[in-house]
Amino acid sequence: MSTPSPAPFFTPDPETTDTSRIAEFARRQGIDAGDYAALHRWSVTDLEGFWAAVWEYFDIDADTPYESVLAEETMPGARWFTGATLNYAHHALRNLADEDVAIVALDETGSGYEVTGQRLRAQVASVAATLRDLGVSKGDRVVGYLPNTPHAIVVFLAAASLGAVWSVCGQDYAPNAAADRFAQLEPTVLIAADGYLFNGTTHDRRDAALELARALPTLKAAVLVDHVGLPWPSRAYPSLVVPWEDASTRTEELACTPVPFDHPLWVVFSSGTTGLPKGIVHGHGGVVLEHLKTLSLHSDLGPGDRLLWYTTTHWMMWNLVVSTLLTGATTCTYDGSPAPFARPDVLWELAARHRVTVFGTSPQYLLGMAKFGIDPSVHDLSAIRVVGCTGSALPASAYPWVRDHVGADVLLASISGGTDIVSGFAGSAPNTPVWAGELSAPHLGVALSAYDAEGFPVVDRVGELVVTRPMPSMPLSFWNDPDGARYRDAYFSAYEGVWRHGDWITVTSHGSVIVHGRSDSTLNRNGVRLGSADIHDVVERLPEIAEALVIGAEEPDGGYWMPLFVVPAAGVVLDEALREKIKGVIRTGASPRHVPDEILEVPGIPHTRTGKKLEVPVKRLLQGAPVEQVVNPAAVDAPELIDYYAHLGADRRGRRSAEG
Repeated sequence: MSTPSPAPFFTPDPETTDTSRIAEFARRQGIDAGDYAALHRWSVTDLEGFWAAVWEYFDIDADTPYESVLAEETMPGARWFTGATLNYAHHALRNLADEDVAIVALDETGSGYEVTGQRLRAQVASVAATLRDLGVSKGDRVVGYLPNTPHAIVVFLAAASLGAVWSVCGQDYAPNAAADRFAQLEPTVLIAADGYLFNGTTHDRRDAALELARALPTLKAAVLVDHVGLPWPSRAYPSLVVPWEDASTRTEELACTPVPFDHPLWVVFSSGTTGLPKGIVHGHGGVVLEHLKTLSLHSDLGPGDRLLWYTTTHWMMWNLVVSTLLTGATTCTYDGSPAPFARPDVLWELAARHRVTVFGTSPQYLLGMAKFGIDPSVHDLSAIRVVGCTGSALPASAYPWVRDHVGADVLLASISGGTDIVSGFAGSAPNTPVWAGELSAPHLGVALSAYDAEGFPVVDRVGELVVTRPMPSMPLSFWNDPDGARYRDAYFSAYEGVWRHGDWITVTSHGSVIVHGRSDSTLNRNGVRLGSADIHDVVERLPEIAEALVIGAEEPDGGYWMPLFVVPAAGVVLDEALREKIKGVIRTGASPRHVPDEILEVPGIPHTRTGKKLEVPVKRLLQGAPVEQVVNPAAVDAPELIDYYAHLGADRRGRRSAEG
């Protein structure tokens, strides 16, 4: 006898469902608007029919038509919409009337300004002409060292309009960390801001921008943005310098260059856990289709809506924030801390003031609001229709808090995705119920399963998140990976021809997805993926430290624990002064986000016999996994350390349990 499905925490209002875009899309396919399961089943069994329907529904404006939807279905190597030419920037700007508000620029002080469709088009045209004059052409790389402000959106769209390739990094990254990413691309132009805001402080990044420019020998020019009002130094840059005011105020006509469907649009970077960050390349067409599907069908975004999602420019959510423009909705940028000391509820305040309809954040943010007794309902949040949440698993305890403090009719959409596909694998939609602590269903077009170790799909059991059929936004390639070996090894080495993502999930018998955390060693703090190698590198440079290991562990209550284990050099004591020194070098050598929750002295770091740190096994031991399920001690250089970390995890869990 089968176990009955649990009652949903939230069931969408039938009238809301019936008027949603996903309902209209379903009806066009002859599918019941309220039957998400049937719609999803069709979307993954008839890939060509589904993606052709997405193309038609959103009236994709191709300069040349496609010859076939899916010429090859192999993974990797699927070829989508062969023959088609189009441009992302054209689609981002085509739905904006001159008087429409395209962007609302916000910051932690509560101030802001609006950018109309007319002004955005004019700035994009001006910057595109400037880039062209600086030698940028189709296929060249343009990089940004920028906070989350309209400047980043303008330059990205300008680069895309030329067929150039974009990449961006937030300014909380140290110059050497940014150079580790950008130098691989051999960029032609760098755009850098004078600084950014965070927690009541203006962070001066002028010297950092100069240092970064010097680390990029292929630069022909640097465009310097006056964002926080700091005068740029007169010291010579290693390339031509153009002020933002000059670059963005020319009177020009915008002409978007048609490019093939799979022409590179941007390069987003992995966290760099095992070395230099990997550059992940996505194409114009795949992003246009995937983001229209995700934002318009799953989040029901369209003209008249406003999206405010807290993100940094180097998190993949920034890319989705920009793609709000594809739907004709208004996007909001935000510079600052999500909860500054002076105004911890400022994001809710801004959401109320600007009538935001889709509000996006991380589990840690929602849990923090609840923990510190902050009540968003003191603001008028009646315009919010969806609260999106991603970055890690959202615990069940957060659901009633959102209902009680944001709105009973609000869809709380927990989403799981990745930089790798720059979108979501699973989440919610206007026609899906919500179970607390679960993601409602796999996204449309995502053939998601949980696989056991033998490669068989399992239901109601923990398995590896896999995707068994291709998606248009899967990477075209990794940068500087000419034979595709690194790309295949990253996703297709575990199961032949099947994408393995690196998350532990359960696909439930009622169709939802439960995410249990990462199955690899990537750090994922507040939704921002960080590289352990960035931390190991700066800490192990200290003469006082012999070796270090950082891990990030998801905890049962929804928290995230990121300790740094250090082995002091002979004769060195780990005291508070040394702990502060370690935090300081991490803050300046990597970024403030890399600073660990705790720094703990340990007798040693376990390795494989070939010298690789056992990051994932240590994480799983600390989370309570049995030793025999984690690692074979005979394969470890110091087997006694396995028991040490297992006991360390047990002791910590015991203390937390005793503390309630």
